[in-house]
Amino acid sequence: MKITKVEPILVEPRWLFVKISTDEGITGWGEALGDKGETIAAAIKELARYLIGKDSTRIEHHWQAMYRGAFWRGGPVLNAAVSGVEIALWDILGKFLNVPIYQLLGGKCREKIRVYANIGSGEENENERFLKYGYSKGWIEMIEKKNITAIKFCPFEAMRSVEGWGKMKKAVERVKNMRKKIGDDTDMLVECHGRSSPSMAIVFCEEIADFHPFFVEEPCLPENMDGMVQITEKTKVPIATGERIFTKFGFAEVLEKAKVAVVQPDLSICGGIMEGKKISAMAEAHYVVVAPHNPYGPILTAASLQLDACIPNFLIQEYCSFGEGIFKKPFEVKDGCVEVPTGPGLGVEVDEEALKKRPYIPKDMPRLYHEDGSVADW
Repeated sequence: MKITKVEPILVEPRWLFVKISTDEGITGWGEALGDKGETIAAAIKELARYLIGKDSTRIEHHWQAMYRGAFWRGGPVLNAAVSGVEIALWDILGKFLNVPIYQLLGGKCREKIRVYANIGSGEENENERFLKYGYSKGWIEMIEKKNITAIKFCPFEAMRSVEGWGKMKKAVERVKNMRKKIGDDTDMLVECHGRSSPSMAIVFCEEIADFHPFFVEEPCLPENMDGMVQITEKTKVPIATGERIFTKFGFAEVLEKAKVAVVQPDLSICGGIMEGKKISAMAEAHYVVVAPHNPYGPILTAASLQLDACIPNFLIQEYCSFGEGIFKKPFEVKDGCVEVPTGPGLGVEVDEEALKKRPYIPKDMPRLYHEDGSVADW
């Protein structure tokens, strides 16, 4: 089964899909990191020069060729391009053999997959996306109806490496108020976006410990893993990281040094589904659980669910879209979970006519600035 065409497809709001066609008439879909989507789309087109004419079923071989077959490797752009292609190749293979992808990776470990909603800052104006799902009160109603049993939000504004107590207190108060709003039966995940230094993150984690966060995500940037070590050694709340880390090579240091409780590989950038499986196995050996990162589109959701189904140390899955307006049959959430998909490949059918109604509009990414006009960490 030969690859005949590789197409990067950019759609609103910031999603980058990958469509791969074959001479057997089977089409596979993947998703790559949507940030810097035009740059990554160009990288996918370069990979197409290698892929076209090749046997689509040799997924591991092609991954090695795309990743290791040139002098320059790694980084967000190249890893995102490889990831999007790899997911699409698994979709093709699953459809060809008429089985879900997880069946090719050892079979399912569970019947349903717990999910959590990313609600941004947690403020009321973050409800627009959930209002589109038919919830008159947005994510608050989702919790009331028990359709969602866990939420993640970021209580931080722009932060310096060292801040006065005023800004820190404001973030702590937001966590306190969120716990009061959602009650004890809904799990609360706290996103930090790496905006603190290790010393400030330790203070923050100590201040919010009594509000029992499910985990605290990226309390500092992952570029210096010794900083993450400082935090995990001095806090009692579970620490999660991994969304900005690539491949098993990057996660090796996290698992060996940082002693985090949760790793968060993003399949649209970490290397794809098989690389996610390998990272999960490495985490299992360190008694670490896996909560795949996914703030992007529904094809990434579909790919993540395939991984979640077949790893024993899965914890919870982030989502922003279940395919409403994109898939002919979107995923459904009930009691905070999605049933393990049963269809072949990714288990979804993309409505290509719907994609044409969501043209990508190039625009600069929003940026954060401090009060003095200097650039802040996003």
